[in-house]
Amino acid sequence: QVRLVESGGGLVQPGGSLRLSCATSGIRFGAATMAWARQGPAQQREVVATINPSGNPSYIDSVKGRFTISRDNSKNTVYLQMNSLNPEDTSVYYCRVPGTSWWGQGTQVTVSS
Repeated sequence: QVRLVESGGGLVQPGGSLRLSCATSGIRFGAATMAWARQGPAQQREVVATINPSGNPSYIDSVKGRFTISRDNSKNTVYLQMNSLNPEDTSVYYCRVPGTSWWGQGTQVTVSS
């Protein structure tokens, strides 16, 4: 059974930081490209960062320089370090395996003063 479990969301002030984690089980994590996606209020889901099995990351322009995706293959876990957060980053953040139907349940990130 495949499980993707996100954690680390919460309420943060503008300019603050959060670190999201996604613990996985039931997949060949070391061979999988992993991604973080988000869906804001009344918005479509968008993938914000991906990391391939070799650890090479990619980001959408709006988060470049602020977000860092990383992985720990020994823990089957992928992370998203988010710095310099702004209200536009408010979303539910999801962990996913691109090209599959495997998604986590999401974790809410709210950026507000």
